[in-house]
Amino acid sequence: MNKKLLVSGCIGFAVLIVIQGCSGGRPPLNLGINEGQLAPCPASPNCVSSEATAANQRVEPLRYADDAPQARARLLDVLNGMARIRIVQSTDDYLHAEFRSALWGFVDDLECYFNPPGTIQVRSASRTGYYDFGVNRERLETIRSQFSTTPVAP
Repeated sequence: MNKKLLVSGCIGFAVLIVIQGCSGGRPPLNLGINEGQLAPCPASPNCVSSEATAANQRVEPLRYADDAPQARARLLDVLNGMARIRIVQSTDDYLHAEFRSALWGFVDDLECYFNPPGTIQVRSASRTGYYDFGVNRERLETIRSQFSTTPVAP
C-alpha cells in the first residue's frame, strides 16, 4: 500500500511539473503588427480578434472619442487594474500584455493596435491548448466594459 501511494504521488508530481513547464511557453513569433494588422487567429477556438472574419472568433474593436494618447492611458489604467497581467510592450500605437491563469499559470497574449483613429483593434489568444472555455472573449468584454466607463483624465 505504501509503495502504491508513493508511485501515485510521483506520477501526480510529474504531471504537475509537465503542466507547469508547458503552461507559460514562449510568445508566438507572429505577435505584433504585420502589414497593418494583428496576426490572424489560428483555427482553434482559443483566440478572438476584432480583425477575425470567422463569427466564432470575432469581437468588436474598442472605440474612443478622445485622442489616442488619452485612450492609451485609459486602456493602461484598465489593464493595470486587472489580476495577473504583465505589460510586455507599449508604444504609441501598439500594446502587448500577458495574462497568466491563477491555477496553472497558462499564458494568454493580449494585443491592442490603435488603428484607425478612434479604434483599437484587439486580439487575445491562448499560447497553449485548443479550447479556452471562452476566457479570451470574456476578458476582452471585461476590458471593453471597464474602458468605456473609465473617466477620461483631464
